[in-house]
Amino acid sequence: MTDIKKGLAGVTVDETAVSKVNPETNSLLYRGYPVQELAATQSFEAVAYLLWNGELPDAAQLADLRRTERAHRALADDVRAAIDLLPTSAHPMDEVRTAVSVIGARETAGISNVMDAVGTPEENLERSIRLWAQLPAVVAYGQRRRRGAELVEPRDDLDYAANFLWMTFGEEADEVVVDAFNRSMILYAEHSFNASTFTARVIASTLSDLYSAVVGAIGALKGPLHGGANEAVLHVFTEIGSAENVGLWLDTALAEKRKIMGFGHRVYKRGDSRVPTMKAALDTLVAHYDRPDVAALYDALESQFVERKGIYPNLDYPSGPAYDLMGFDTLTFTPLFVAARVTGWTAHIREQQASNALIRPLSAYVGADERHIDGYVPDADTLDAQERPEEAAG
Repeated sequence: MTDIKKGLAGVTVDETAVSKVNPETNSLLYRGYPVQELAATQSFEAVAYLLWNGELPDAAQLADLRRTERAHRALADDVRAAIDLLPTSAHPMDEVRTAVSVIGARETAGISNVMDAVGTPEENLERSIRLWAQLPAVVAYGQRRRRGAELVEPRDDLDYAANFLWMTFGEEADEVVVDAFNRSMILYAEHSFNASTFTARVIASTLSDLYSAVVGAIGALKGPLHGGANEAVLHVFTEIGSAENVGLWLDTALAEKRKIMGFGHRVYKRGDSRVPTMKAALDTLVAHYDRPDVAALYDALESQFVERKGIYPNLDYPSGPAYDLMGFDTLTFTPLFVAARVTGWTAHIREQQASNALIRPLSAYVGADERHIDGYVPDADTLDAQERPEEAAG
């Protein structure tokens, strides 16, 4: 009997040098560095460089990356026009997916040979940087247009995190907010062969272009069992209302066998190693905005859920309320995830292209046995093919 691994659970499909979870320390490593150390000491730009190149940049390399990123921040007119064609009621992830498709079409325009569109390693590194640079404008404009506000042009005197917040809110953010946002981007940047990353690698394995692979990853990330979980956490907080309501709310939710988003992770069994760093960032925001009610609700739900179920929070649990305090709309949370994870996706896409094998798993068929249409008589070519089934397999 075929051993089925539903969801590919426990299946090792390839090698990667981009990231891993170290079971001995329960740490998520980017190119060997614990992510909590990177979040505490590095800018998001430096971490992006690390994911793409394998090492942290020196001062000159970081300055060069920053110059390139800042030169490509502006939202192109045709990308903006494509976003404007969508109803403001569309989910922001649909805006991001559409924008990346347009950006990709612009970048590969005039390339008639699909093999040439795949790009060289150098070309795809350049494409990765340009796409990463443009996504903050896409996400920020999406939130602003839903609020009836105008586009805010980027500034080249601000780093990535500060400029992202500037383009979203039209004012410079306080340093504590910039720092918390920078840390969140680093924590979301990469996480091995998760659903969206694997989707990107599957598409890349067909020798499709980098943008198509990223579009596919965005579609996977939209799902509430993956990137959409941070949105769901805020919906839970809103539904509960305050710390005093947690016990009764949790009684009802567990009795109804509801899935409580923001808790549990397929990889981490002793708690998500990214949570303490993001929780510390959330605490700084709670103090900055004087919102002890948020901390009380967070702590009450976490303690009671862990006590009853023994399941610990994942990164989405502290990031949801953190983004809410910063002023982001709940629907914008998952696009923020995209803006961070595009660095990890593109690192994996380039890694897949460097040592490619078409990803094409098998399945165990459980349908009807072979059967035939009454009165059908195959022609000679069909009979000939049936006698050579090994040539018909694909």
